Amino acid sequence: MTKRIAVFPGSFDPITNGHFDIVQRALPLFDEIIIAIGVNSNKKYMFSLEQRMAWITKTFVGESKIKVMEYSGLTVAFCETVGAQFILRGLRNPADFEFEKGIAQANRKLLPKVESVFLLTGAGFSYVSSSIVRDVMRNHGDYTHFVPNAVRVPEGKQ
Repeated sequence: MTKRIAVFPGSFDPITNGHFDIVQRALPLFDEIIIAIGVNSNKKYMFSLEQRMAWITKTFVGESKIKVMEYSGLTVAFCETVGAQFILRGLRNPADFEFEKGIAQANRKLLPKVESVFLLTGAGFSYVSSSIVRDVMRNHGDYTHFVPNAVRVPEGKQ
């Protein structure tokens, strides 16, 4: 039997409780989930790649089905490289669906053997996004409600 491998791509700048929720609920569906941190040299990140990888690794410590990797370029090309048959994506709202549908259709045209799988975020996480968390952090608000316990930034480092 072929191992069911899913790639969960994103910038995870930082990982949120919404991301965590999607991964936790996807674990029974796949033999392996690769949390793939996309690297885009044209994008300005708040946190370093190393910091984001560390937070994700710490968040899922002890979960043998989870791997954390970085990649650049097309997600489908990365899927082909790691032998993944699925791209896992979370949907918070109808706008996410419309955006992700277009990407999924393009990915299917590029690499038909990779299927996109969408999970709806839990109702309690539908408003949480990395950009909201970054804004709360920049303005010294209490962001801890929105992120896993592993994501803690010492005072003065925000």
